[in-house]
Amino acid sequence: MHYTCKYLSPLGEMTIASNGDSLTGLWFDEQKYFGATLGREQEERPLPIFDQTKEWLDCYFNGSDPGPIPSVAPEGSPFRLAVWEILKRIPYGKVITYKDIAEEIGRQKGVPGMSAQAIGGAVGHNPISIIIPCHRVVGSNGSLTGYAGGISKKVKLLALEQVDMSGLFIPKKGSAL
Repeated sequence: MHYTCKYLSPLGEMTIASNGDSLTGLWFDEQKYFGATLGREQEERPLPIFDQTKEWLDCYFNGSDPGPIPSVAPEGSPFRLAVWEILKRIPYGKVITYKDIAEEIGRQKGVPGMSAQAIGGAVGHNPISIIIPCHRVVGSNGSLTGYAGGISKKVKLLALEQVDMSGLFIPKKGSAL
């Protein structure tokens, strides 16, 4: 059983999901892959984890580092879980590249390299937006790509965190990266 509630952020309405103890989802409504890990059985119910998450999000959207994240339990393959674990370690106000993540996963697996595209797929399917900060991942050339909530939201989230965006750009449609 999954439990859900709504949160109205400055960037639009969001849905929060939980297994009763930990977060299992946080999506901007209508984003790509919305609710992909939600089962058929859902119930709206107030839970302490929802209160903690809303307080964390309120602090975040007020432009402050909200500190430690609420308890999370994302559902995914071992590969995706490993990628999401790396995302959780990206500091507030900083970015890393898909290539950085690919190199770290390669080190963990003892292989010379990993596909940045595979990393991009795992990052894009992150079910707990903002709290597991997939918006902090950029292309190795500084391109702002690959945010399921939309590039405009990614830009606003990075600006909210006061990320130095002087070397970042939005690629033109159809351009090769």
